[in-house]
Amino acid sequence: MNDCIIETAGLTKIYGSQKSVSDLNIHVRRGRIYGLLGRNGAGKTTTMKMLLGLTAPSSGELHIFGEDIRTAAKEILPRVGSLIESPGFYPNLTGTENLKIFAELRGVKRRSAIQNALDLVGLPYRDKKLYAQYSLGMKQRLAIALAVMHDPELLILDEPINGLDPIGIAEVRSFIRELCDAQGKTILISSHILSEIALLADDIGIIDKGRLLEEESLEELEAKNGKYIRFILSDANRASNLLAYQFKARDCQIEDEYTLILMDASLPMPEIIRCFVEHGIAVSDAHLCEDTLEDYFKRVTGGVGIA
Repeated sequence: MNDCIIETAGLTKIYGSQKSVSDLNIHVRRGRIYGLLGRNGAGKTTTMKMLLGLTAPSSGELHIFGEDIRTAAKEILPRVGSLIESPGFYPNLTGTENLKIFAELRGVKRRSAIQNALDLVGLPYRDKKLYAQYSLGMKQRLAIALAVMHDPELLILDEPINGLDPIGIAEVRSFIRELCDAQGKTILISSHILSEIALLADDIGIIDKGRLLEEESLEELEAKNGKYIRFILSDANRASNLLAYQFKARDCQIEDEYTLILMDASLPMPEIIRCFVEHGIAVSDAHLCEDTLEDYFKRVTGGVGIA
């Protein structure tokens, strides 16, 4: 993809005998929000650390702005803002004072940079409140202000809504979306909260046990949330065989002895029920269902869902 800001091929990280990330191929497109979705421990943070040059890949390729971070870090990193772990802010200083220190350390020379960053995340400039008095939401917003203070083209944010209350989550979601829509920034954001990624991201990558299982736009992912028919009946195995014989159904899933899922919802439910009854299969329930993103996540990861 020639519009990719981030592109990896076979990216792998091994710690000892364990693969934390395995053959990862992700494509983060310019001017979009890419949500890297997975359970805790799935490999999201390790992936972001490799992208930022904080840990070296064991193998594979990674390119940001078309350059390899391992050989062009000095050219790439000034164009990137990141939030991987909570920055080491001084508790006895205000938010403005903390940002001034980081601005000096990073060589940010624009006089308006600090105020612009604070305005962007909804924190006051030259406020008297100390960092130690900040709520968790304010601390998270200050961390994002630090990430955007030098006006980067690309933001890499690891779990930026983790630990926030619903109001804080909505606030952070709102200005991350604004960073993309109003300022044209490309954003890679990780989360284990599926519902928030669904509200925020344009593109989604599902990672599980270090492997990328799916990568597509949110619209494409939602289109996969197909309709199906769930039957509760006296003999799921016999019913499955009967569907295959009488209706040429090829995609049936037996959940347990009494529960059958028919993935082809276009088949006529009344005729199927009549056929079951005529062949001595009692039907206690049959209804049309539709997958949610949570259902889809469970299906592709082969396990329980995430928050």
